[in-house]
Amino acid sequence: MSGVSGSPIRIGISACLLGEKVRYDGRHKRDPFIVETLGRYVEWVPVCPEVEMGLGTPRETLRLVRIGEDVRMVMPKTGADHTDSMRAYASRRVAGLATNILHGYILKKHSPSCGMERVRVFDAKGVPVKSGRGLFAEALLGRFPTLPVEEEGRLTDPRPRENFIERVFAYYRLHLLFSGHWKTGDLVAFHTAHKLLLMAHSPQANAELGRLVAGAKKMPRGELHAVYEREFMAALRQLDTTRRQANVLKYTVGYFRELLDTDSRRELLEVIEDYRRGIVPLIVPVTLIRHYVRKFDIAYLRGQVYLEPHPKELMLRNHV
Repeated sequence: MSGVSGSPIRIGISACLLGEKVRYDGRHKRDPFIVETLGRYVEWVPVCPEVEMGLGTPRETLRLVRIGEDVRMVMPKTGADHTDSMRAYASRRVAGLATNILHGYILKKHSPSCGMERVRVFDAKGVPVKSGRGLFAEALLGRFPTLPVEEEGRLTDPRPRENFIERVFAYYRLHLLFSGHWKTGDLVAFHTAHKLLLMAHSPQANAELGRLVAGAKKMPRGELHAVYEREFMAALRQLDTTRRQANVLKYTVGYFRELLDTDSRRELLEVIEDYRRGIVPLIVPVTLIRHYVRKFDIAYLRGQVYLEPHPKELMLRNHV
């Protein structure tokens, strides 16, 4: 459950996803990947807003209802309105979560408290529109704008899943950088190590962050920290594409140009092309490149997070 420094990687999570029986019907929504696979590498911080604010289990269902310009959280059978209580609780809870030093958060989809997007909001006639956000999720995202946050439903899709976990580990490394007595040179080294990773998500953002780092000494440290963190995490939120990944892989080939024989170089380029065409997953060309990095001891590539942004045991790149 520890990261590279030995300190834990902490992820907040809707408690029902861990198997806790806190749902309105007294059941849970245990997620095997989250518990059995990802759980080996992280420390969970479970939260159930509805139970923690004082509602029992089982309990009457809650829904979001639009009343004028406001969205209220009510129990449709009795009409009990829990909006103010939930918002007050959420404000306190997310403030308290800051002391946990979270590196990510997984929310329960469609929940009137935890849903991140497309939560049903009912009008006065009882007609739902999937346009809402859970009240706790709203407070969480407002308090932690750079925190990697995802719903468990999207984690069944290989690309969003790989993206989320990649962001969690990147945010963890970023926190290690800025929580210490960092110098401009430390930020330069961090950015250099993440260059290829950023290129796979957004070459433009990578270039802009490079210019920011180049002019780092001209900015107050607090402002530099805030701007770099915001732009770095925003860049990683952009889903990578096969084309951009292939471009990054081809970029690395340049470091072996004078070291590989003709057949080996051709084989490497063919594997990259197979990935671009969808014949093999990303892990295949990455593994071959890592082999050559070790064989020829290419210092620059050896330091690139791109080649192993998260534990290989998670096998995330086997499916993208």
